[in-house]
Formats: sequence, structure tokens, C-alpha cells
Amino acid sequence: MNTKTPKNIAVFVSGTGSNFEAMLDKHIPVKLVVADRPCKALDRAKEVGIPTELIERKNFGVTFDRGLYTQKILEVLRTNDIHLVAMAGFMTILGESLFTEYDGFILNTHPSLLPLFKGDHAVRDALGAGAKETGCTIHIATARLDDGPILAQRSVPILPNDTTETLHERIKIEERALYPEVLKNILSGNLVLPQPVV
Repeated sequence: MNTKTPKNIAVFVSGTGSNFEAMLDKHIPVKLVVADRPCKALDRAKEVGIPTELIERKNFGVTFDRGLYTQKILEVLRTNDIHLVAMAGFMTILGESLFTEYDGFILNTHPSLLPLFKGDHAVRDALGAGAKETGCTIHIATARLDDGPILAQRSVPILPNDTTETLHERIKIEERALYPEVLKNILSGNLVLPQPVV
């Protein structure tokens, strides 16, 4: 997989799809939506005529065969000639083979100013640490959690009366503005994805 200016985007979803909806609002040409469970985002993609693939975890063994699941994902991406994957709340951790084949062409969003506050509880951790600000990061995803080159960030001040919920909602507003902007810049060639050193 080596495409300097990727054109065909797949969005990976698991839930309501607020980032996917933001991409639609900004006219990002999504070629495929992939979900690991039935969800609102998948229904929305069908409504607007975007091809979808539902690849449920439960169909890959009682103990979940991550390798087999990832191979199925790769088959779907190859069949649809996908150049770029945009993770948008996808809740299944995928195997290393995806990150090898699509090295440098998988984007993720994270609710902190990476490298600070990695992991599932980034918003809570920022509050607990007494940070004055946090934010959102769009980065190249790698096989390592919340790692990879940072493409863009937006900061969000932490207010004295913030809860995890109120802070997360304000981060999501910035995230929904930033993610489509990054994708638009990639598609136009204004943002060239950093390529891994071989």
C-alpha cells in the first residue's frame, strides 16, 4: 500500500458516528463504512448511500480470533480499493497485519493532546492530573495504542467546574471540526502523510 495522495477513504465506526456525521457535513467523500457491531453510524451510511460492511466480533470465535478478524478487514479494504482508513470510535483493537499493510495510512482521533493522557480514560485522567487544558489529537495510528505521528491538535481549556462529561463534550466539538479538516487537507494534497522509514 503506497499512495502519496490517498483518495478512497473507509471510516471505521462502532457507535453513534458523530465524527462520521461531521465528515458528511463537510462533504468528505467516504467510499466505505466498516462497523464491528450494528450501530447508528452504519444505519446513517446506508441512508446516504455509502457502501457498508458489518464485520461482527461475535462471528470470530468464542475467544475472538483477532488475526482472523483483521484478515477479514483487510480483504474488505482490498476489495474496495481503500487507500486511507479513518478510525472514528471503532471499539475493536485490530491485529498488526493491518498496520503493516496500511502503514502510515490509518488515522485515529484521541481526546487529549498526545503524548499526554493516552488510553481509554484520557479525559478523566486530564481532570485528575489538575491540567489547565487538554484537547484532541488526530494522528497516524500504529499497532501501539495512541501512538504514531501527530497530524493536528486543538486545545480545550479545563474549566473549574468541569466534569468528565462536560469536558468530553467540549473536546468532541473540536474533534468534529478538526477531523474533517485534516481529511480535506490530505485529499487535496495540502497535507502529505509522513511515511515510515523503511
